[in-house]
Amino acid sequence: MPVDPKTRQPLPPRSQPGYYAGFSTLSQQEFWDEATRSVVRARVEQVPPIRYFSAEEVRLMQAICDRLLPQDDRDDAHKILVVNYIDDRLYNRRIDGYRFEDMPEDQEAHRLGLQAIEAIAQHMFHSSFIQLEPLEQDQVLQSIHDCKPPAGHDIWQKMSVMHYWLLIMQDVLDAYYAHPYAWDEIGFGGPAYPRGYMRLEGGKPEPWEVHEQRYEWAAPPSSLSGEYSPVGGEGEHKQQTPGQEGTH
Repeated sequence: MPVDPKTRQPLPPRSQPGYYAGFSTLSQQEFWDEATRSVVRARVEQVPPIRYFSAEEVRLMQAICDRLLPQDDRDDAHKILVVNYIDDRLYNRRIDGYRFEDMPEDQEAHRLGLQAIEAIAQHMFHSSFIQLEPLEQDQVLQSIHDCKPPAGHDIWQKMSVMHYWLLIMQDVLDAYYAHPYAWDEIGFGGPAYPRGYMRLEGGKPEPWEVHEQRYEWAAPPSSLSGEYSPVGGEGEHKQQTPGQEGTH
């Protein structure tokens, strides 16, 4: 949970974290066409059920997502069910249209990745990932981010460490930032069609948007989220962003 940088006390969860208090993308839905309105509302009102992951995999995947993109600053009613949307993509076999040549299909890659993360947790801390403290969980995931996993070597023979990291991060971020609650958090005004945007320069808000209201916060001490290093670790690997080089 983020903390007050002065008192170091946890900040209470909010229905709407971020710097745009009071803004609601869904309040603008009357200006969207019916197709757009249906798609966006479904992301709130029709959360897909779990159909791909097993119950055990869901628990592990949830614990991983809770560290990759923590939602401690959200109250329970406004948490975005990231795992459900990743599961839905895998169940329906929706893909980007390409795959890195050193990666299996996304469905298999995610299952192998879960097995590898559990193996690393057992190797580093002699416990299941789910049972670890937050900082220990971060250290397990950091080893994959740095492309230096200390265990699961048989799995990493089947897929690239870096490309697995990019896969899971892309899935987590795609699921989160496709949701209207995340749009509220970042002040995104929602679909531009058919109304469009008027103020494209100067950083000025549209008439239906709100001004940024910043507040101070810091990462909790039981977390690595306040630290930055490029994927692959400092000076070890060329950082690579998602793209089609080396794909088929």
